[in-house]
Amino acid sequence: MIDVIAHDTKAGEVVLVMNEADAWDGSDARLVALQERFNAYASFLLDGEMAEAHPELVGKPARIEVRCAHMPDPRALEVLGMIHDQLAFQDIKMEVVVKDR
Repeated sequence: MIDVIAHDTKAGEVVLVMNEADAWDGSDARLVALQERFNAYASFLLDGEMAEAHPELVGKPARIEVRCAHMPDPRALEVLGMIHDQLAFQDIKMEVVVKDR
């Protein structure tokens, strides 16, 4: 499930927001869950689900924004970097935003 779908009119992009409220614990389970969520988000964009649900957004560039309540740990940062690179091959931007304390 996608947390938020929005249209960033300034950037002209479709934005899918992934909220990560929990602290990062460096566990394999947390990293696998993160990868699975990204797979679902990418699938939503690439497999026609977004076009079906939001035809007004078809053809706009896409960005996945990960909004974190806590700074990701080193293992999570490594995985996020790999995910960023893989999404770039599909012309999908990815940003990580850490909430200011």
